[in-house]
Amino acid sequence: MCLAIPGQVLSIDASGTLAREGSVAFAGVTKRISLAFVPDAAIGDFVIVHAGFAIARLDQDEAARTLAMLEAVPPEARA
Repeated sequence: MCLAIPGQVLSIDASGTLAREGSVAFAGVTKRISLAFVPDAAIGDFVIVHAGFAIARLDQDEAARTLAMLEAVPPEARA
């Protein structure tokens, strides 16, 4: 099973369209993510990330609902 996780864009390095990257926060963890597939993503936006690539933008309400569902998963089922 593949899982894409929502994160919030904190910064963007727009040195080129294909090399576009940014810092994205996931529940206190910040990762460097490729933003090449979401050229319209801006700082503060929520994006869905899979395997190091942002694959779609999400509105804030949808991101909050998704994160709440992930938090509701019991710790023993998260492995």
